[in-house]
Amino acid sequence: MTEKQFLALKNGTDVRGTALEGSEPVTLTEEAVRSIASAFAVWVTAKTGKKRPKIAVGHDSRLTADSIAAWVTQGLVSCGADVILTGLSSTPSMFMLLKDDFGADASIMITASHLPKEKNGLKFFVPEGGLEGSDVAEVLRIAALGVFPAGEGKVTERSYIEKYAADLVEKVRAATGEEKPLSGKHILVDAGNGAGGFYVDLVLKPLGADTEGSQFLEPDGNFPNHIPNPENAAAMKSVSEAVLAHHADFGIIFDTDVDRAGAVAPDGEEINRNRLIALISAILLEEQPGAYIVTDSVTSDGLAAFIKAHGGVHHRFKRGYKNVINESKRLNAEGKHSPLAIETSGHAALEENYFLDDGAYLVTRLLIALAKAGKEGKNLLSLIADLPEPKEAAEVRLTFAPDCDYKTLGEQVIQDLGAYAIAKPYLSLAPDNFEGVRVNFDKSHGAGWVLVRMSLHEPIMPINAESDAKGGNKLMLKELLRFLEKYPFLNRENLEKIVK
Repeated sequence: MTEKQFLALKNGTDVRGTALEGSEPVTLTEEAVRSIASAFAVWVTAKTGKKRPKIAVGHDSRLTADSIAAWVTQGLVSCGADVILTGLSSTPSMFMLLKDDFGADASIMITASHLPKEKNGLKFFVPEGGLEGSDVAEVLRIAALGVFPAGEGKVTERSYIEKYAADLVEKVRAATGEEKPLSGKHILVDAGNGAGGFYVDLVLKPLGADTEGSQFLEPDGNFPNHIPNPENAAAMKSVSEAVLAHHADFGIIFDTDVDRAGAVAPDGEEINRNRLIALISAILLEEQPGAYIVTDSVTSDGLAAFIKAHGGVHHRFKRGYKNVINESKRLNAEGKHSPLAIETSGHAALEENYFLDDGAYLVTRLLIALAKAGKEGKNLLSLIADLPEPKEAAEVRLTFAPDCDYKTLGEQVIQDLGAYAIAKPYLSLAPDNFEGVRVNFDKSHGAGWVLVRMSLHEPIMPINAESDAKGGNKLMLKELLRFLEKYPFLNRENLEKIVK
């Protein structure tokens, strides 16, 4: 494989590709995986100075997990690295074991998050955190060179998820002062047949919760019930219906590898996106007044007002979990205390937890608040009762013509829209936007805002809109559609459907 072919597998800070034959050719081949694993062993050796590093390898429930784990293991041991196979794991646990007395110098998690079943990938961790995009690119360049030392590492098998879960249980007990603080609470989990089923038996039940109605806990890489993704409408509908059917006090949904989570209130309403951010922000701001809450760019004006009202500072930044995490770290380095970096997708990273995006840790933090609220005769939603909700919110994704230079063309559209907004007296540009262009519309032209940006990794232009007036989104998006009609390389069909 060429360097270009290896680098084509880079997806932000991960390696991702097609692992099952189907509509697309397989790119995550045995050759590619073995070479990338060998390259990571070389990279870790150089970083640690250890000639025989120990590298833990885990995976989620995907159909290709076992074969890829075998290839990764072969690539590592052939370079003299020792391997600890952890079996079915969550992505956060594969980092946390590096902070524990587990004996590993680095780790690899085999996952493609919520992507379709034919996809798979690799995430890399060292004790300082997940590798940055530049680190992943370096590993892939080493793989392309194909020059690896000869060695013969050893392989052992040892699960870590039980210890990871036990630490979460202990955190809740320490915070509440009770052995079973969730006694009398009915809490159900939807794991979507991913890796999150452990949370029921290893976390909720030891804390005393009634977990009847929990669903899709068995790992199944076919994902037969719904996509394991808190942003997926069918997935959220499924867990919401389960909460209502079983009269649960709280519903939890994880993505495939448990680095993201969503929640459901007793009335079946989603605690997702802005509501989820508001909830964890309220909890943290009560403990740490004046803190900076870093979010991605698509959060609402109502959330900004909520955070300010609760004594915090809302800091919008670029979409991408690594982007918000690194921005939060930057603020802390400047002396601006930032305990939380969170995306509307459900990626949440807390400073107290090594800025690890960890859906199970986020949910555990919420359960502590749930237990405490119950003791005061309140419910969890009382914490966000004053969150201003928009009248309308929408997201639409536009695609580009095949084989066009979509990055250059997309950025030109965004620049042109910014100039268009400046020229219109009823439009203004949001001053606190760091991604794409966010245009504010006055009350007579939609009473809201539209954010147009480029997807981080795909030839897609996502558009988010939010209005405080009924019919406001349609007004704003109609004007946007008229503006976009002069760009023949954009497929505007999805936008046209919304405004009709």
